[in-house]
Order: sequence, then C-alpha cells, then structure tokens
Amino acid sequence: MPKLKAEKKSRKHTESQPYQQGLRFQTEHGQHILKNPLIITSLVEKTGLRSTDTVLEIGPGTGNLTVKLLEATKKVIACELDPRMVAELQKRVQGTPQASKLSVMVGDVLKTDLPFFDVCVANLPYQISSPFVFKLLLHRPFFRCAVLMFQREFAQRLIAKPGDKLYCRLSINTQLLARVDHLMKVGKNNFRPPPKVESSVVRIEPKNPPPPINFKEWDGLVRIAFVRKNKTLGACFSSKPVTEMLEKNYKIHCSLNHVMLDADFNIKEKINQILVDGGYDKMRARTMDIDDFLGLLNVFNSQGIHFA
Repeated sequence: MPKLKAEKKSRKHTESQPYQQGLRFQTEHGQHILKNPLIITSLVEKTGLRSTDTVLEIGPGTGNLTVKLLEATKKVIACELDPRMVAELQKRVQGTPQASKLSVMVGDVLKTDLPFFDVCVANLPYQISSPFVFKLLLHRPFFRCAVLMFQREFAQRLIAKPGDKLYCRLSINTQLLARVDHLMKVGKNNFRPPPKVESSVVRIEPKNPPPPINFKEWDGLVRIAFVRKNKTLGACFSSKPVTEMLEKNYKIHCSLNHVMLDADFNIKEKINQILVDGGYDKMRARTMDIDDFLGLLNVFNSQGIHFA
C-alpha cells in the first residue's frame, strides 16, 4: 500500500511540471508549445499551402505543427535554436513517410541566412519578433506569404492604422513593404506551458515589386518622426542630434555634387523651410500615412537632405 501511494504522488508531481517527452521548456527563451490540435489545423488551413511548397518553420519545438506541415507540402525546413528540441523533432518523424521531407537548421534564425522558401510559418518569442519581421520582409527572392503567431499587442502594432493608439514605426514600415492581415486570436491556454499573454496570428504578404524607394532612407526619416510621434514634425526635426546628423549628411551631399555652402549656412533654418513649404511642419507622425511620409521623403531628398 505505501508503494502505491508513492507512485501516485510521483505521477502527480510529474504532471504539474512543464515537461513533454522528458523536456523542460525554457520559457525565458519563449518556448511555449502550441498544443491544441484544432488551432494547429486552422493555422495550416489559413496558410493556403500547396503540395509543391517549401515551408520555412521557425521554432518547431516538439513538432506538433511540423507534422501537419509535412503532410501538406513538398518540404519543411525547420529552424530551431534548442538542440534538445531538434532531437525530439527528428525522433518524432523518424521512420515515417515524411522523414525525407524534413530538413533541420540548428541555430539562431536572426544570425542565419534564410534559405529559399514559398511560405513561412512561425510561433515567435516576443524578443525576436520585430527583427525577424524585417529580416523576412527584406529577404530575397520573394516568398508568397508568412503566417506568424505573435504576442497580441505586437500583432496589433503590425496592423495599426494612422490615429490608432498602437500606431508606430513598426506599423508603417511593415505596411510599406507588405499587406498585413489579422487571422485569429489564440488564447494562452492553447500552449504548454501557458504564457502570461494572449497571442494572435497574422498573415504577411510582401509587396512584389516593392515600393521603388531606398528603405534605409525611408527608415531613417520615419525613425526621427516616431521618436516622439505626438509632437509636430517641426519639433521633431529641430532637436540637436537630428540637425547635427542631417547637417553632416547634407555636407557630404554638397561635396559629392560640387555645391558650395554659404558661410552663414544654417541647417536648422533649411530643414524648417522645407517643412513649412511642404505643409508638413504642423503634422504629427501618429496621424500620417504612407503617402504622407513618401511625400515628405521626396521633398527632403529633392533639397539634398538624406537620412541614410
């Protein structure tokens, strides 16, 4: 009898721990495994996969989603940082018809050159969400779409419109390069172990061809405007760090184009005049759309002011 009690206690202890197949999940690294089969099936359906597709999956974990992707596509390239998860994933498909369709990349996706793929699927930890989105959007050759799961607030930032509380540099930069749609909400109890926040799935479809602008220039401009998105552009562009940076860039531009500067040249006055003449001085980043920023970048560039 005492032995039976000991076994029962031991089993209860095991079930209360965040283990799967003997693994302890590293929640500090964003390891929350999607466990609900209905959510997994819905996610695969919304991806619109074709039997000829190559899928890039970021953070496959123990392979709950990977198995479904393998059944629906020609090839899955799974990128995983944790060698323990890689071993579990390979063990899971070993000896199955899908084993030959799985390729595993071990390492940090932010430090890895992305391979060719048609569709990307990922359940991303918050700390790499933003850099990964831009790594993806600047990746060539173009892919068809990405279906990505993020923390709810991050997803809301991606789809936010001018005037929304969460509208930010991330919003406008993403929407410049891609169409972004919210697909579904995913509650925290659909994960093992449950995270502290709710999640959402978004679909990102890159614009092909991309807008014909220098993205570094664009981002340099947008970064200045969104540092204080509620202030007027006149105030944003009059700060000392900004005027010093733009003066340096302008002098390089003049040197390369054999333009002589007046002895009393004042970069602050020039910037303010450009903003006033274009009708931008009283505008605020929080209510400006892509066309507003494209116009602003154009008037600055036409006057020799550059941001890259």
